[in-house]
Formats: sequence, C-alpha cells, structure tokens
Amino acid sequence: MNKDGALHSIIKDSIIDLIKNGEYKPNTKLPTEAEFCETYKVSRTTVRTALQQLTVEGYIYRVQGRGTFVSENKVRQFLTSTVEQFSEQITMQGKNPSIKVLSLKVIEANSFLANLLGQNIGDPINKLERIRYVNNVPLQYEIAYLPWYKTPGLNIEACEKSLFKVLESQFNLKVKHTVEHLELTHADEVISEKLDIPAGSPCFLLETHTYTEDGLEIEYSKTIFRGDRAHFVIERNY
Repeated sequence: MNKDGALHSIIKDSIIDLIKNGEYKPNTKLPTEAEFCETYKVSRTTVRTALQQLTVEGYIYRVQGRGTFVSENKVRQFLTSTVEQFSEQITMQGKNPSIKVLSLKVIEANSFLANLLGQNIGDPINKLERIRYVNNVPLQYEIAYLPWYKTPGLNIEACEKSLFKVLESQFNLKVKHTVEHLELTHADEVISEKLDIPAGSPCFLLETHTYTEDGLEIEYSKTIFRGDRAHFVIERNY
C-alpha cells in the first residue's frame, strides 16, 4: 500500500474518533493544516487529503477565510421494524423536521408501476414528490407512487405530514410492513439541485415497497439521502 495512502487514512480515522468522542464538538474550529502536520508528523499533502475526504463524508466543512469546522452530528435513521416515523425520529434527536411537497399529480401507470401496484397499464397513479428537511436543511428527496383507486382525493396539505398516517386516517389503509433496498449512488444534476449538494456527491438510494394488512402493495417509493448528513442504524434481535 502507498505510504501516503495509509497515512491519510490513519489521520482521517483519528480525527473521526476525536469528533465522535466529543474532543472536537459540532461547529468548533479544527486545527489548521500546519498544526495537524505538526501533530501527526506528516506532510501537508497527506493532511489535506485526509481533510478532503472528511469533507466529502460530511464530518467537517470549510468556511472561506475562516478555516475548517466540525459538522453537526449526522441525522440517524433507524432501519428496524418497530421504529418511529421520520418526524418522530428527528424530533427525538432534538432537531426540527419538516416536509415540503414539490408536486402531487395523477399519471398513467407504465408497465413497471402497473406490475408493482396490481394495476393495468394506463390506470391512474398518484405521483408524489417531496423533500424532507432537518433544521431547514434538505436531507431526503422522495418520489412515491400510489394506486389512485385506493387513494382518491389525496391532497398536498395532507402529504406534508406522515404519509402512512394519512393512508390510515383518510383511506383506512393500515400499513403492515415494508421491504426496503438500500444502495449507494451519486447525485446527478437533478438531485444536486433538490438537495443543494454538488453533482457527483455520494448519496444513499432507498427503494421502499409498502404493503397493507391484506398484502396489497399500496406504495412504491425511491428516496435519495444526502450521504454527508445521513447515518443509518440497524437493530436486530436474536
């Protein structure tokens, strides 16, 4: 392994440990590159590479003319079967959640959506596009599809809250379980604009299939999470 490569990884991990144990607190200024060079006895190039990776991964941010600072703690998302919905999870972390509906319209089902949602090609489908914010910073961009015949009259105001609660209260559709697929992706120009991040930034893609008690797939959604702000927690009982 290249020596510089090994060194910058070691330094990056060391700084992450210091952030996680509270030595470097959110929004406090980090030592300068020269100070890190002195601390770790390495070249400025090695330190700079470590800091660049920490910036991309969302642990630190830079302010022109002021220096480098520690980012706010990443937003935890729990991927377990007994967790609260988005708003409750964020509120429990002492943060302020909000949802903005970008659009809600009826489209015709293509073969993919028709197959998933038990419809015929051309049948009406509700297409919902939303952004979820934490402390007014965009965290997730979501597109959800729901069969219109099960969700007629779905409106924008209701969709600014928990969609699952709307399904139960307005349409008597109780969600039984979801199947979710999580993978890595990168922000294209559209996602870059929606989430206010540079194109090419690392992101998480979560595809969700939502089922009611009778086994009907009532929703299919694709959600893009900012890689620099999202932290996933998985709990398992054995």
